[in-house]
Amino acid sequence: MAKLLLVEDNELNRDMLSRRLERKGFEIVLAKDGIEGVKLAMAEKPDLILMDMSLPVMDGWEATRQIKSDETTRSIPVIALTAHAMSGDREKALEAGCDEYDIKPIDLPRLIEKIEALIN
Repeated sequence: MAKLLLVEDNELNRDMLSRRLERKGFEIVLAKDGIEGVKLAMAEKPDLILMDMSLPVMDGWEATRQIKSDETTRSIPVIALTAHAMSGDREKALEAGCDEYDIKPIDLPRLIEKIEALIN
């Protein structure tokens, strides 16, 4: 069973997505902001991180940069999740160190496909 870290500040989104992923057989670790996300990435060493980019305290861009700059967490794949699908956002996410990018609202089959491609 793959362990996923979901970094999402919106309680409704966090609850809904974590339950849907658990039903698909994933173990889920939850963080509410970028700082908590970085700490949990280092402590839990998940197989993959789902990173909301618009987070309080520390945004997803900076959290991803910190995760990717640390030797112990650098290899963990990160999928950027954003509701702001603006031109250039995908490139910005990849420059920050994200391995993949997906838009909200989440299309679960598409997201599962991306998760499985990165962890296999």
